[in-house]
Formats: sequence, structure tokens, C-alpha cells
Amino acid sequence: MPSSIRPYRPSDRAAVSEICAKTADAGADATGILSDDDLWGALFAIPYVERHPDLAWVVETDDGRTIGYIVATDDTDAFYTWFRDEWWPAFRERFPRAEEAVTREDRMVEYGYERMPGIEPNAVDYPAHLHIDLLPETQGQGLGRRLMETLFAELTRRGVRGLHLGIDPNNAGAAAFYERLGMTRLPGAGHMYGVTFDAAAD
Repeated sequence: MPSSIRPYRPSDRAAVSEICAKTADAGADATGILSDDDLWGALFAIPYVERHPDLAWVVETDDGRTIGYIVATDDTDAFYTWFRDEWWPAFRERFPRAEEAVTREDRMVEYGYERMPGIEPNAVDYPAHLHIDLLPETQGQGLGRRLMETLFAELTRRGVRGLHLGIDPNNAGAAAFYERLGMTRLPGAGHMYGVTFDAAAD
């Protein structure tokens, strides 16, 4: 079914959270892997549309379904300060911290508790970061590239000097996709990619 890209609306929130869970297992459906499917969205999607709705776009089908999104921040350290101080405290009772992060769910919860300014060394040279998720039915339409290019254009317009992102090492297709967009593997721990932007013309 033909699809189009448009800016995020608050009415997309539930769909964005659902898409996050349905693509969280290296691009495959992660529903049921954790005891609470909402944890995926609470970490990797919804805080971004709350903090930066102006840096979020969705893929919408002709019949009005939301089937993909991109969300981002233009300042990782500022975002993680807000995440630590304002976003995550509301989830502390729902997702208590384990004494030792043993299971996958423990590690996801720990991720929430660890967000703070300075935790991501790549944020110095690549201050923006993003999350992008698309349901399988979007494939083959070039929508992932269009979402990325839409975000890149806005970050360039704002004068943001660079963007980083992390990928699941089990998602081989993601690395090739980002490399086709001009992103390069960054040194250091984790599977991180980065891209720099030319300053927008005055």
C-alpha cells in the first residue's frame, strides 16, 4: 500500500510505541520477550517524541495507519539530562533496578538508569542521535532513506555538526543501510556509526 512521510502528531504515540516493540529484536518482533512490552518504547521512542516532537516523523499508509518512524535529539547530553531528571523517574517503580543485570530485561532496565550526560563519548563530535524503526511492510519503498534524509536536512538547517547512532550487532542489514547513507563506523566500544553535516547556508 502506498505510504507517505509526515511530521509526528501526539495521536501517533501508541503506534510509535507498538512499532518500537515490534522491531526491537534486531529488526524483528520483540513482543513478549520482556515482561512489559512498553519498556522498549519507554527507552527508545516515546521520550524522544515528548522531548523533541519537532524531530520526529512517521510513515503513514493511505488508509491512515502509522507503520514506521524516526525520532531524534539534536543534543544528546541535554537529552540525557532531561531523561535522567524528568523522564525516567516516573518509571522507577514500574521498572525497578536489579542488583545485578543478568537477563536481557535487566540490561534494558539498567540502560534507563544509566542515561546521563557524558555517558556517550561520541556526543562531543556527533551531538545528535536517532532511532528509526519500520515495519516489514514498508520495505522496498525507500522510506528509510527518506526518513533519514528528512532528519539530516533538519539537523543541517539547525547547524548541528554531527549525528551518531548505535546498531544491534545482530542486525547486519542496518550497517549496510547506514553506510549507504554516508555514515562511517566510529572507533571504540559498541557498534556505533556517525556522520557530519555541512553548515547550512545563511
